[in-house]
Amino acid sequence: MKFAIVGTGGVGGYFGGKLAAAGYDVTFIARGAHLKAIQDKGLTVKSINGDFVVSPAKATDSISEVGVVDVVFVCLKAWQVAAVAAELKPLVGADTVVIPLQNGVMATDELRKALGTDHAVRGLCRIFSKKEDDGVINHFGIEPTIIFGEDSNLLTPRILKIKEALEKAGVKVIIPKDIEAEAWKKFLFICSSGLLAVMRSPYGVVREIPQTRQMLYDLFVEIYQVAIAKGVHLNPEIVDKTMAMVDTFDYNTTSSLTRDVMEGKPSEIDYQNGTVVRMGEMLGVAAPVNKFIYDCIIPMELKARGFIEVE
Repeated sequence: MKFAIVGTGGVGGYFGGKLAAAGYDVTFIARGAHLKAIQDKGLTVKSINGDFVVSPAKATDSISEVGVVDVVFVCLKAWQVAAVAAELKPLVGADTVVIPLQNGVMATDELRKALGTDHAVRGLCRIFSKKEDDGVINHFGIEPTIIFGEDSNLLTPRILKIKEALEKAGVKVIIPKDIEAEAWKKFLFICSSGLLAVMRSPYGVVREIPQTRQMLYDLFVEIYQVAIAKGVHLNPEIVDKTMAMVDTFDYNTTSSLTRDVMEGKPSEIDYQNGTVVRMGEMLGVAAPVNKFIYDCIIPMELKARGFIEVE
């Protein structure tokens, strides 16, 4: 099978690296100094499960030169997907499957607008990882897992074929009974990143202070209520289960959105807490904690994107 990894950061670099290390034909889409490092020295993956290097590694900054592949993993930031979706057409043949691994719940629909309804399936991943340096990916938490499936939740031949390839590469795969519910479970959790960014603190700090712990709990409740209003089938226990999961994290754990905001970079805030606020307004569900987080981060987001200047 041929794979294209669009976005070779913490997510794409790790999962694409595992596929390439297993002998699959993988092309990494990257840019700048990161691309050059991969081309010159290969892709280095540091992992709590064992380090490895993919060398040589196929990498380019030109999507059009890759050609048609069997599977495209879209591993860009959520806010980049809509802009790049149409550019993926040269990768997509009649049987190509496109799997987004973004945070949020909008990427699949954005891809379908550009590529048609037959190619993109719903997907998400679980991993704590980041680009540590040019050509270097660091996986530092959680068992890396890819979760994906058809809207129908049927085990179609294409889903099973991709599952087999990933498992042969040593990647844990879950094909859930309800992919939409799984996407919202991840979405519910990841929106906590905005609270960490506002507090400029890791999970350990936020969970141990009574006031911020309550805000975290209320944030989860709001997202659960929005999901239910939207018709997503979530178990009420998801809020308490998510809090319990947070309690297992290393004290200094953060997330990519948290780090982006704290480092003054553009973030996924519009696709996380911003999405909760907008959906809540449409569905008549109040989301005051999420709105507070979103409103607090917007000035920093506008500055990071160059829309405002602060001396």
